Amino acid sequence: MAAAARLDPKDFFTAEEWAPISARSWWKGPAMIAHAWALIVAAGAMVVIWPLTLPLAVMIIGTRQLGLAILMHDAAHGALHGNLKLNDFMGEWLTPGGLHRYRPYHLTHHRFAQQVEDPDLVLSAPFPITRLSLRRKIMRDLTGQTFFKQRFGMFVARLKARKQGEPLAPIILQEIKDKRRWLAFGAVVTAAGAPFGLWWIWPVLWVLPQATWLPLVTRLRNIAEHACIDVNEPDPMRQARTTKASFVERLLIAPYYVNYHCEHHMFMHVPCYNLPRAHRLLAAKGVTERMLIEPGGYRRVLALASSKA
Repeated sequence: MAAAARLDPKDFFTAEEWAPISARSWWKGPAMIAHAWALIVAAGAMVVIWPLTLPLAVMIIGTRQLGLAILMHDAAHGALHGNLKLNDFMGEWLTPGGLHRYRPYHLTHHRFAQQVEDPDLVLSAPFPITRLSLRRKIMRDLTGQTFFKQRFGMFVARLKARKQGEPLAPIILQEIKDKRRWLAFGAVVTAAGAPFGLWWIWPVLWVLPQATWLPLVTRLRNIAEHACIDVNEPDPMRQARTTKASFVERLLIAPYYVNYHCEHHMFMHVPCYNLPRAHRLLAAKGVTERMLIEPGGYRRVLALASSKA
């Protein structure tokens, strides 16, 4: 198997330039996690006070759920905090979790980016698709079908595959074990809100965004990062795409600098909060002209991804 080519930061930056780019702040990672949770709480409070703001809150919360996953992704690279134990603790317990399962999988993606061995290639290989196909995918995301398939598909498959007369209890108990963290979080939030008449907070302000907006923005992220890039692309500066994002796109689609994906693949251990600085230096040196960058934002990326006749 041929691994993707690697780049040496010394070919792009002086030692003085590289030091602050590669540095892991002791406070920025924790502050970003706190920011994500604060926005989630603020959006939830907004709905409690003004119920008609629920659609906006769903978008804000769903995007911050993605944001927490992005910060867990940073932790997988050891980039969330300089102390690796604290880095892993935050990545496992202050985000959706699953860090230790995700890390080896994701690092394999980096090792074989856009090569046939890339485990994420299945996400980008189908593109471009037709506009109709993209609309169907978006509708499945927004109506919860994608969420249900991803979250409960294996459970349903086990139910269908069980032998005649096999008791349901072991299958149900295994599903509860698989979802125990998700269910425990829901139980705690429901118990905390119930005395105040807010028993509905978890299903409405956590599960609803998780089942609708989160699958959509996750799909948009996957499309923007690697769709419509050739399989076995040899150039490490064109194996991932950076997408210029407006303020609204950063708020509702691409939080925490996730849009700087080409820079991330070029220098995968750089903390996400330092990627804009890396981009500016690369632009000043003329390097960005060789990189895969979409200046038209996520609308332009979607147009490219749905350009099949």
